[in-house]
Amino acid sequence: MAKGTPRSHLGPRTTSGGGRSPSRSPAPSGRRISTKGKPTDYSSEGVDDNDIFLLPGSDFQILGCLTFLAAFVRLYRIYQPSSVVFDEVHFGGFASKYIKGRFFMDVHPPLAKLLITLAGFLAGFDGEFDFKDIGKDYLEPGVPYVAMRMLPAICGILTIPTIFMTLKALGCRTMTASLGACLLIFENGLLTQSRLILLDSPLVIFTAFTALAFTCFTNQHELGPSKAFSVNWWFWLVATGLGLGATASVKWVGLFTIAWVGSLTVIHLWVLLGDPKSVTPRLWFKHFFARVFCLIIIPIAFYMSIFVIHFICLSNPGDGDGFMSSEFQATLNSKGMQDVPADVAFGSRISLRHHNTQGGYLHSHNHMYPGGSKQQQVTLYPHKDENNVFIVENQTQPEGLDGPITGSMAWDNMVPVWVEDGTVIKLLHITTGRRIHSHDVRPPVTEADWQQEVSAYGYEGFDGDANDLFRVEIVKSMSEGAEAKLRVRTIETKFRLVHVMTGCVLFSHKVKLPDWGFEQQEVTCAKSGTLPNSVWYVEQNEHPMLGADAEKVNYKNPGFLGKFWELQKVMWLTNAGLVESHAWDSRPGSWPLMKRGINFWGKDNRQIYLIGNPVIWWSSTIAILTYFAVKGFAILRWQRGFKDYSQETFKRFDYEIGMFVLGWFFHYFPFFLMQRQLFLHHYFPALYFAIIVLCQTYDFATARFKSLGLRDRPAVGQGAAILLVAVSIFAFTLYSPLAYGSPWTQSACKQVKIFEKWDWDCGNFHTDLAQYSTTPGAAQTTSLSSSDSAFSPAVGGEQPQQPLGEANVTPNPAGQQPVVQKEEKVEYRDQDGNLLNEEQVKELEGKVSFHTRYETRTRVLDQDGNPVSEGVVAAGEGVAPPHPDVEGRNPETLRGSVDEQVNLEKPATQSEVQADVGKEESIGKASSGKPRPASEGNEATK
Repeated sequence: MAKGTPRSHLGPRTTSGGGRSPSRSPAPSGRRISTKGKPTDYSSEGVDDNDIFLLPGSDFQILGCLTFLAAFVRLYRIYQPSSVVFDEVHFGGFASKYIKGRFFMDVHPPLAKLLITLAGFLAGFDGEFDFKDIGKDYLEPGVPYVAMRMLPAICGILTIPTIFMTLKALGCRTMTASLGACLLIFENGLLTQSRLILLDSPLVIFTAFTALAFTCFTNQHELGPSKAFSVNWWFWLVATGLGLGATASVKWVGLFTIAWVGSLTVIHLWVLLGDPKSVTPRLWFKHFFARVFCLIIIPIAFYMSIFVIHFICLSNPGDGDGFMSSEFQATLNSKGMQDVPADVAFGSRISLRHHNTQGGYLHSHNHMYPGGSKQQQVTLYPHKDENNVFIVENQTQPEGLDGPITGSMAWDNMVPVWVEDGTVIKLLHITTGRRIHSHDVRPPVTEADWQQEVSAYGYEGFDGDANDLFRVEIVKSMSEGAEAKLRVRTIETKFRLVHVMTGCVLFSHKVKLPDWGFEQQEVTCAKSGTLPNSVWYVEQNEHPMLGADAEKVNYKNPGFLGKFWELQKVMWLTNAGLVESHAWDSRPGSWPLMKRGINFWGKDNRQIYLIGNPVIWWSSTIAILTYFAVKGFAILRWQRGFKDYSQETFKRFDYEIGMFVLGWFFHYFPFFLMQRQLFLHHYFPALYFAIIVLCQTYDFATARFKSLGLRDRPAVGQGAAILLVAVSIFAFTLYSPLAYGSPWTQSACKQVKIFEKWDWDCGNFHTDLAQYSTTPGAAQTTSLSSSDSAFSPAVGGEQPQQPLGEANVTPNPAGQQPVVQKEEKVEYRDQDGNLLNEEQVKELEGKVSFHTRYETRTRVLDQDGNPVSEGVVAAGEGVAPPHPDVEGRNPETLRGSVDEQVNLEKPATQSEVQADVGKEESIGKASSGKPRPASEGNEATK
């Protein structure tokens, strides 16, 4: 019985043991038919050695032409726009921080960011440009942005030869491999991502490389024992491990790739286990440990090595160290501290650090609360400062020969008396002379019955009152060492401060004070405060009677493994906290049909909007559904006794295509389990697998399944491929202005806007292409999703907006009337981005809360009332929106060094304060002290 997978080539086929693998041709006469019988070992039927290194020269010539075409498409006018686009704000900013060595926190691993930084550094980037605002000009400061964009572009170009080689490794014809390469070349979404300083293009190429390597390894595995542990076998297994490590080092989406490879590896091992004749137990374990080393050890080692480089580069304090523990921060330059006395006594000058919420310091300053008691403010402040220093006083003054010794320095010349568990103390703020104080007054922001105000109260000569007294309650489960559980020791002892008069405990949480409190973190006294937020420890400690010979302590150096593990936990917690809605987010169910894109940039009546090629997206989705339909039908036939699975070609169809359908599944369906913000670009790795499935389906239908009749009519198959590519190119050209930011007309835009949820605005564009060369319009920089620029208007009403800044408007051409009036109004959209009319808004009034987060529609009028231009203008004057996958906003406040300052959060609303109560978790006996950003990463990106 003739069995084999159809193969084709461009010339005559020759076969020999060590010969070159021929090119595949659709001609039946050029297809090799396997004459081997059913294998007696674990090798698979119908599998040839598809060594991609032995392809004929004609294939490499075709591949070279396709790669050149891809380079032209990807690099065409890559220098435009010459200003910051969307998430270049974040990833370009990370490059600046790498070059300056300033620590930052991002939810993604560092590999792609390091590569972008390297490209910029080699091109002469000095890190001085901050990438702060969308639309900020690159040209005047001389930023080598083209070189930085080239890195993602090169990654995008490399996906073309990668998919070509992958399809050849699967045994597909050259026509099929060329089809796959062309579909990738003209895919608008992948094109858009690969032309900007973004992470998805590196992610896709490393995913594609992993798929190629594992496909080649699977081919070697299926050839049976003769290929096991050969040079090719080891090469592709090691390459797969490196690919897995690289993919996971760009984004944690790489974990889905690991799951895909892992599941297929389990199948490999299961098949080996079922061949007792060829695979002895000893040999099976050799297979097992080879895969463990290459697919587990190598990826982990690669992943960790990237973080070694990450930590070496980021050796200085930066706007991300507030996310990390005190031990972690102490490893950064200038953040470490000298050894300090271990024991705390009455009269010690101490700084108290909060155990949770990134370890801010208990702080007070000579400013009063505007309400409540109107006494001196007490806050939590993230930087070292003289206003963080307090003197520990006993509840009574010490006795001298002539009676009690008065004054705050009464203990300076006395033998130190240690502060022990249960001791009642007072905390005197040195710079203002007031003591930490609490009373039954509502806190300045939080309006919860179980919390009360903490202030600083007193004056010169006043010894304080009962409301200044706090009892030290050591949390033994969190304290280190036997002595630290008995008396207060610097750093080692974790304790609570219980207010003697009311029983509440000194407490702080993520709530920020308004401007009058310098947006520092609120400190309250909580009657039911949970452990994480009510635990404190002493960091700085001085006492005149503790000399140089006193026992000293310092933070333990966590070492690389400690820092690595802590950063992984912070990344995970921050990523999991990205649950707020986003202006351009979308849910997984809409991705295969591409129902909504992402607005990236808009200026001078041009726009960049992330949208894919509908022909390619929808046809790949149909291919996935086709496989499931065929699979389901085959199972039904199998149940009825049909022998489809005894046919070699159908078995190859089921396994080869099923292998990549499984890859699509692993890179798509896990997103349904996520509550975090999600975007269309999260589908790109799954799209890559879907395109491969489409090409495989085409190859089986036109050249392998004899029953369809197309195998004997190669011209039909070639025509179908050419037609699909032609239609894809046509669709590509229709939507290319949105990828390149090219001139477009309103009429052309409206003709191709299929869905209402494709929410780019055709009114942004000119009515005639000639207008782009004669009359520059108002420069309209589209800020797309910033919660910084968000506002919450009353339902059905309009709120005043920030005026359109001059920086966002191009100078009027000569003879044009000056702009004297701007009209602005609020547009209301539902959670899916659909525009709501006034009637719908009125119906929803009182039922829902509206939050306008993305953009304002601005119509610029001249002095006669005639419209000059109309378009999308950035809320917040072009300030970049925080994208949900980038660094969470920092808990830093306005004070501190310039290098450490960051954007601050708005004060929490009452609902957020109440929600915070439910989020607090008691840590019981654990002492992990998981750091958690004050913002919980609610504004962090892609």
